[in-house]
Amino acid sequence: MKKLGVRERIIATASDLFYNQGYNQTGINQIISEAGVAKASMYQHFRSKEDIAVAYLTARHTMWMGKLKECVSIQNTPKGKVIGCFDYLMEWLKEVNFRGCGWQNIITDLPDSHEKVRNQAVHHKNDVRDWIHKLLKDENEYTDIEAEQLGDEVLILIEGAIILSQIQKDEWPIKVAKNACAKLLA
Repeated sequence: MKKLGVRERIIATASDLFYNQGYNQTGINQIISEAGVAKASMYQHFRSKEDIAVAYLTARHTMWMGKLKECVSIQNTPKGKVIGCFDYLMEWLKEVNFRGCGWQNIITDLPDSHEKVRNQAVHHKNDVRDWIHKLLKDENEYTDIEAEQLGDEVLILIEGAIILSQIQKDEWPIKVAKNACAKLLA
């Protein structure tokens, strides 16, 4: 296994800490200590904790979207892929013990002044939204306007299922949302 460089170690460590204990509960010194890097090395790569958070969310986005697309790739139709998103959510939320959405968690932990972090969260949610819109447009069953409206409704089901699963520490909200999505797209 390839040894991670300083920047990658900082991001990996911060990713674990931000996701599991929250942004506000994670300090720069803890990241430095747990990543096993010198303070000067950390500041060579990141000017602030906010910059580390942006790098964390960027890396998380790439990983999350890749796993989502891989999970739904077994579906034969665009509509099947959209409904299959809930299978990925089930797998992912169980894997992280229903800790919830990293983007939602960090945004609720931050004041509005952290614009760069908020922009990264908005980028992720918009990317998911655009991907769902594209799948529904590819279905050729809906007009572009219908595909976008249905896609937005699916996104709301996804986001609601994630939040309620985190609160309940259970998978039933995902099952209910998947069923509602299937009915919506029928």
